[in-house]
Amino acid sequence: MTDDDIVLGHPAPGIRLVRLPLPFALDHINVWLLADKDSAARDGWTLVDTGIASNLTRALWEQVIARHMDGLPVLRLLVTHFHPDHVGLADWLCQRFDIPLAMSRSEWLLAQLHSRPPAAMDQQIANRFYMRAGLSPEQVANLTARVGAYRQGVPAVPAIFQRLRDGQMLDIDGRCWQVICSGGHSPEHVCLFNSDAHILIAGDMVLPRISPNISVWPAEPAADPLSEYLAGLARLRQLPADTLVLPSHGQPFTGLRERIDQLINHHQERLTEIQTACSGPGCNVADITQLLFRRPLDTHQLSFAVGEALAHLNHLVGQGLLHRKEQAGTPDLFQV
Repeated sequence: MTDDDIVLGHPAPGIRLVRLPLPFALDHINVWLLADKDSAARDGWTLVDTGIASNLTRALWEQVIARHMDGLPVLRLLVTHFHPDHVGLADWLCQRFDIPLAMSRSEWLLAQLHSRPPAAMDQQIANRFYMRAGLSPEQVANLTARVGAYRQGVPAVPAIFQRLRDGQMLDIDGRCWQVICSGGHSPEHVCLFNSDAHILIAGDMVLPRISPNISVWPAEPAADPLSEYLAGLARLRQLPADTLVLPSHGQPFTGLRERIDQLINHHQERLTEIQTACSGPGCNVADITQLLFRRPLDTHQLSFAVGEALAHLNHLVGQGLLHRKEQAGTPDLFQV
């Protein structure tokens, strides 16, 4: 295994980028190494995010540890949110270095919940959710069969953690990083902002080329995560215009406000398109999924596409611009 198997970068002083592969259409994640010191002023690293749990990712981490960390120890691990590509190897890394895990409470609880074997009721809830969306029997069966798949990428989560709170200030190598928590992509997603250097570790909240997935999931079918996401973007837009954004996917970039405006406009265009489509007899979730995603989707992609379609429909219902019609034995219908 060589350095060609990973991508390394130095986007700012004291920060190293490690890009790790993912077995999805979204084929990589950026994790960050921040130069730090422990309480005895000994040099080391704070890690931000982990990659998915796999033998390949563990081997790549061992390569990074051996060749690219200057022989210094890892002092702590920060995780932005509970998705498998971000927290998958948290348990392994915390045991490997005997270090604490820090993440927001909601994200830690969700990681704990989903990394445990699912109950039989979970499949029943998922089956009903996807049937109400108007999917085909085959699609419903395939999606229901995915219940519990989270554990493949996150086999275990540390049983003890340190809570990250919105507004909290973290000292990393004498530099102050503010914790900014936002919902939408996940319930209590953590971003980190350094006001001296104008650097934002953005996680999945702001990506340079794609829109983060904003989904409704079977356990909370009436949720409105899009409202939370747009509110989170509004907060991040107040950061300095020259902020360097370190995203979890894609390249570091500047132009935070312009990118946020693009993301907001993207969702507004989708909302307008959906409202128009529902102005006639009405649409179900499957109809809107096909409207928004006009390409073949595998089962993994379909789960996110259905969740995103419903997120936009629920947002319009919450705004009073659509109405949901529920009838036993038939998919929910959304109408103007």
